[in-house]
Amino acid sequence: MVTSGSERARDEAAHFVARMDGDAWSAADEAELQAWLAEDTRRQGLLLQVQAHWLALAPLAEDLQVQTDVSPQETPSVRWRRRGVMAGIAASVALAFGGLRWMQSPAAYATRLGEIRRLPLSDGSVMTMNSGSQLTVTMAQQAREVEITQGEAWFEVAKDATRPFVVASGDVRVRAVGTAFSVRRREMGVEILVTEGVVETWAEGGRDLRMRLQAGDRATISASAVIDYETGISSSVDRALAWRGGMIDLGGRTLYDAADEFNRYNSRQIIIADPRIAREQLDGLFRVNDPEGFADAVKASLGVSLDTSNPALIRIE
Repeated sequence: MVTSGSERARDEAAHFVARMDGDAWSAADEAELQAWLAEDTRRQGLLLQVQAHWLALAPLAEDLQVQTDVSPQETPSVRWRRRGVMAGIAASVALAFGGLRWMQSPAAYATRLGEIRRLPLSDGSVMTMNSGSQLTVTMAQQAREVEITQGEAWFEVAKDATRPFVVASGDVRVRAVGTAFSVRRREMGVEILVTEGVVETWAEGGRDLRMRLQAGDRATISASAVIDYETGISSSVDRALAWRGGMIDLGGRTLYDAADEFNRYNSRQIIIADPRIAREQLDGLFRVNDPEGFADAVKASLGVSLDTSNPALIRIE
């Protein structure tokens, strides 16, 4: 059987990905990979496509998850968690690439409570999913589509003018060609934060709700109204997206909002038992998985008392 150049390149990419997933990847392996990539500029995109399909076959192969085994004195960090997968998947990846038929089928992704997951997509884009999120990705010839049914994700979109990148959440749509932005599904509507480039957003059936947002803009829209809109707030946008690095940057948020943010990531929930202090504003940078440290900081700064007798709750009184 004669193997074409494109098929051989797919096989080679699949075997590189399989080797990278193991524990024995060395400097020599990296040099070999870089030399292979340098031989053809198209191989970088091919490698990303194979990586994306590898994750579809073994969705837990590369999970970006907040590190929990650090002491309070250590610097918070994010680490890659690799799980062993059988080397035979490499052959499956190569075979599945025939005609790229798999790209036409929607792929579903989800994150657990406290999990932050970074995933390369087949078009060269990268998405980072926040805790407790659910979404579906569909890569077609005319469009790249993502539907968020729960939670939040940040997208670094690869440029492709022939295939717009559209994120849907309920009736709200966000369209980009090559940019970086986040979409969060909230109870009152959909929040969009733009970190790079320009996006267009609208609500299905709402002709008056079409907006263009640029880097440093934030908007929250529903099916019938623009609930909130701010422009030129790049620092605020960056603070709101601190979760990508496993952090919560309060930046003047109220105690109520801060507790709600920590509760997104932890099974141990924070309860504000005294509504009189719920609107107190706070500053600080905390690990997403450290509600106890946050509660101690609140106690010290506001002079409140804590009830930690219940391992499932922290009551601020």
